[in-house]
Amino acid sequence: MTTRTRTLGTTGPQVSALGLGCMGMSALYGAADRAESIATLHAALEAGVTLLDTGDFYGMGHNELLIGEALRAAPAAHREQALISVKFGALRDPDGGWSGYDGRPTAVKNFAAYSLQRLGTDHIDIYRIARVDPDVPIEETVGAIAELVEKGYVRHIGLSEVGAETIRRAAATAPITDLQIEYSLISRGIEDEILPTARALGIAVTAYGVLSRGLISGHFTPDRQLAAGDFRSLSPRFQGDNLRHNLDLVEALRKIAEQKGVTVAQIAIAWVLSRGEDIVPLVGARRRDRLAEALGALEVRLDQADLTAIEEAVPAGAAAGDRYPAAQMAHLDSER
Repeated sequence: MTTRTRTLGTTGPQVSALGLGCMGMSALYGAADRAESIATLHAALEAGVTLLDTGDFYGMGHNELLIGEALRAAPAAHREQALISVKFGALRDPDGGWSGYDGRPTAVKNFAAYSLQRLGTDHIDIYRIARVDPDVPIEETVGAIAELVEKGYVRHIGLSEVGAETIRRAAATAPITDLQIEYSLISRGIEDEILPTARALGIAVTAYGVLSRGLISGHFTPDRQLAAGDFRSLSPRFQGDNLRHNLDLVEALRKIAEQKGVTVAQIAIAWVLSRGEDIVPLVGARRRDRLAEALGALEVRLDQADLTAIEEAVPAGAAAGDRYPAAQMAHLDSER
């Protein structure tokens, strides 16, 4: 059992020190095994993982249905400890395409109604729009979630991939529990302004992409063939010279990991854990063996010499290529 816990901000719940990001069980990383996905969810709950992160658009509702199924089959004690974080707002089409975001108050309540049904629960623990709707002020979107909090359908309000000014505006509207945003050894853009702003307002960070979609897991190879529909086939960091450069960084990190007797993934996750008690890494394990490896990071202790060596092996800004394709980066940049 993992017993380490962290608290999400000044207004949020206590959660396990690692959360489980469930997206890959339904979308964007090729086919997943449903039985293994449910077994992984059960193994996470058994290990004491409490925070399960999903989105209503992951597999067009598939991920929420999967989590609901897993929770119904889990022991009562495990169901009761589970805290579900849901992102909403992304618009999809039957071909799997993306059509923007909808943060209108009526849409917020509509999305929530469907999520509650798919999850089979009477409340959502943390609710957040996945990306800000550029046509709707964040105050209106957050205000609609606050109304759901008042009615008991939502427990806490979160944010996702927003800049410092949006954080301040949202926090002035209603209490914000946490900001979900990408943060890893090779994605450190939040450190200059976003993270200090969140900390000044008592808002925690749930960090996704801590292994940069497997790139710094120690398991990705330059000759790996990605399945159809795998997001990484479009990601700049996984292309050509960028990939070769980034995997060289991984090999430098591997030397440090081997000296400590741990895996590359474990030292990368441990680094994120070391950044502060207000940061909760989300690991995207789709299989029990990958989950077990990630949980091992909780036992890794990094002293100052280790941290210095890691920073020298993978300096801030060392990665080649953006986190997302150009169109998605343009939307994110408009928020920052």
